[in-house]
Amino acid sequence: MIILITGAAGGIGSVTAQFFLDRGHEVHGMDLAKAPAALSGRDGYTHHLSDVTDPASFPEFSEGAEPEVLINCAGIQSPDDPERDIEVNLIGTINVTERFAIHNKKIRSVVMIGSASGHTGSEFPHYAASKGGIYSYTKNVALRLAPRAICNSIDPGGVRTELNRCVMDDAKMWNRIMELTPLKRWAEPEEIAEWIYFVAVTNRFMTGQNLLIDGGEAGNAEFVWPESD
Repeated sequence: MIILITGAAGGIGSVTAQFFLDRGHEVHGMDLAKAPAALSGRDGYTHHLSDVTDPASFPEFSEGAEPEVLINCAGIQSPDDPERDIEVNLIGTINVTERFAIHNKKIRSVVMIGSASGHTGSEFPHYAASKGGIYSYTKNVALRLAPRAICNSIDPGGVRTELNRCVMDDAKMWNRIMELTPLKRWAEPEEIAEWIYFVAVTNRFMTGQNLLIDGGEAGNAEFVWPESD
């Protein structure tokens, strides 16, 4: 199949592109940055220097060669420029999805990358709001694409990417996070790629769902009750 992945230059997007290539799919990556070494020159991979907030920069696909699967991995976390979170994470995702899914008769599956913060609100305000928007936009797209295609979101909690290096390298913060995470670890990017592949390719009936993949952190509730004698 022909796969289009935004945010393909790093993090979850880059690993996901490699995961699909390893399984014989044709992959097109979109990113502001150049293709990483792991993807550059690989058979079946085409990289497009594109900005998800600028539809004029989007690649053009010839008739019959349009993407069959769209994976929206592009995203940022910018506490110094919070409005950019909304612009990239939410509006950028809408821009890409409207172009390459809603108006593309070949599309079979769309996967959004949300966040646990879209479920819990536990993040910088604009970032949490952008991912909350992804939560509801996923359902909107699923309804609009049915019955010809499906749309779901993968909503990770902590993932061991360079974006989170400042937390992973701080022992005090890391220990506190592990106290809140029942599985006592964060996901590897490859694990999230496996979920994306399952939801995008293996799955054919689930649609409009937001899958929380967070090691149990959001459900870490403590039952308070008198101890029995």
